[in-house]
Amino acid sequence: MDLSIIIVNYNVRAFLENALVSIQKAMRNLEGEIFVVDNASDDGSVEMLQTKFPNVQLTARKENLGFAKANNLALNKAKGKYFLLINPDTIVQEDTLETMMKFFEQHSEVGLATCKVMNPDGTLQLACRRSFPTPFVAFSKLFGFSDMFPQSKLFGKYNLTYLPENETREVDAVSGSFMFLRRAVFEKIGGLDEDFFMYGEDLDWCYRVQHNGWKVFYVPTTQIIHYKGESTRRSSIDEVKIFYNSMQLFVKKHFRSSVLFLPFLQFGILLRSWLAFIGKNKTTVFAMAIDSVFIILSLILAEYFWRGRLNSFPSYAYPAIYIFSVGVILFSEFLTGALTKRKTISSASLIAVIASFTLLSALTFFFKEYGFSRMVTILAGMFTLMLLPGWRLIAHIFFRMKQMGKRSVIVGVTKSGEEIVRKLRSRVDHSYDVVGFIDTHRQRIGEKVNGVEILGSVDTIGRVIQEQKVSDVIFSTDALSYTDILSVIARSRDRNVSYRLVPSSLEAVIGKTSIDELESLPFVDIAYNIHQPFNRFVKRMFDIFLSLFLLLFYPLVKLFFSEQSSAKKKILLIPKILNGEMSFVGRSDFTHAAMISGMNGRTGLYLGKAGLTGLAQINSRNDMNAEEIETYNLYYAKNQSLLLDVEILIKSFFFTGQK
Repeated sequence: MDLSIIIVNYNVRAFLENALVSIQKAMRNLEGEIFVVDNASDDGSVEMLQTKFPNVQLTARKENLGFAKANNLALNKAKGKYFLLINPDTIVQEDTLETMMKFFEQHSEVGLATCKVMNPDGTLQLACRRSFPTPFVAFSKLFGFSDMFPQSKLFGKYNLTYLPENETREVDAVSGSFMFLRRAVFEKIGGLDEDFFMYGEDLDWCYRVQHNGWKVFYVPTTQIIHYKGESTRRSSIDEVKIFYNSMQLFVKKHFRSSVLFLPFLQFGILLRSWLAFIGKNKTTVFAMAIDSVFIILSLILAEYFWRGRLNSFPSYAYPAIYIFSVGVILFSEFLTGALTKRKTISSASLIAVIASFTLLSALTFFFKEYGFSRMVTILAGMFTLMLLPGWRLIAHIFFRMKQMGKRSVIVGVTKSGEEIVRKLRSRVDHSYDVVGFIDTHRQRIGEKVNGVEILGSVDTIGRVIQEQKVSDVIFSTDALSYTDILSVIARSRDRNVSYRLVPSSLEAVIGKTSIDELESLPFVDIAYNIHQPFNRFVKRMFDIFLSLFLLLFYPLVKLFFSEQSSAKKKILLIPKILNGEMSFVGRSDFTHAAMISGMNGRTGLYLGKAGLTGLAQINSRNDMNAEEIETYNLYYAKNQSLLLDVEILIKSFFFTGQK
């Protein structure tokens, strides 16, 4: 048998499926076997493998064994002349496996090698070729000199950043995302060291390969894409802590002679782990900083409004007032999840502020020396109640607006490409605005397929991206080979775009930072928010107060807007909102019967009142069919909230393409 391929999977079903499809294409001319060891995934990975890939040798574990131990399970069963350890969040070219085997046949001194590993944007993934973290190399990496001087042979050794990325050469170590190994090497040195749960085991294996007489090589004549870190994103594992613990374990294991340097190195590892932790949790850190500023600002405003001046309290009181108040509120937000769960809505922060200032107000009665600040505490609570949930609400709305309508092109004018367009257009979140197709050749440029124009070919995609201001390029894997896809990405990597893949199953859009499910949401037998009495009451109060406010400008509308103005036509409907016939945000149908009943004609469900605007109305497309409009109406009814209504109103104001 030529080759045994081993994949350890953890909760990356869509990536795994795409990886296996690409691997099977690359194995067409080889005799081989594929092992997948699943580390207790709960995302349907095992069921997908059993259904779609029955020939894969699956080992489904009930606990997460870690990377090294799981790989060793399959290594001990493998029968191939060569072994390949590859991550599930990768895509290989059709020639990758044969190219690597030919390289090994021609270089008997090589025991382990990797190919060129690219990031999803086409740039080189630096970790795919490295030096061992000797004391000086580790020092340069940990204290940032390798980042400051990447072209320096002295400081750039860890990731060999001073070397050309397309040059084949011997290296110290390669990444665990793609490790091609001779069976003879495994039989002599054994499997991965199971003391490493995750990270570091690849460095250790490369070290042992070299110390047993073989060489380790980087071979960029073929390439793969690696969506780095997908498994850890879907787990509760603290990958930062595990990574630096693994580096420390490697140094202790192989550089014991550097006894004097080891404490210094451990300090560097501790420092970098803290910096990495802050970087990983930068959203939480940012939220804490903004909250602290607003809490202090609220206290200052409260003192000024109540006392008429600042610095009116005894000097001993200020540290306690400011530091203690900030601490109590941040701790409350931590408990409610406003910080730790990165909630973008303001409800958790609202609860935390109310609870905190209730406690702070109560404490002023127990600590008489702070009794002078009771009214200031109440006023500060009112200001904070507006500011903390308020900035989160604004941030949430503008973030959603930024994500709305990503200008996208579909690469591949095939039946699957047309189906991708249909599914993207049926999404209710407006995530993708499909501006056109990219064909594999130039003959059909300018033609339209189901109303979508063919804008260019794969060799002119760079020009199309620039002219159409494209933000997302979506590849149909049925239209192009993986070699062609990776080639296009590599050629266009200087463009500020995201490259995404749709597997042959057409179930998801796989990108650098996310997986978007393509299938429409099921809307049968589910509880709709619009049915809830409280939601309907809040929505009605919002409609009344906003319509009363806007009616103040009603005479000006009649005076200054033309009769044909769409804005005037909508504003003239405000009295219908006030008397309850319509709503500011609601369904897109305006028939009299539907407006009165609020019922969906096909399902008989109550979907709320017709709206001046709504999810369907802010869609920029004018060719939506009745089924698509109904999907939007159903989605809105299911997810209706005051926050969603405000978001839709803001989008209606900023986007002029609504119906």
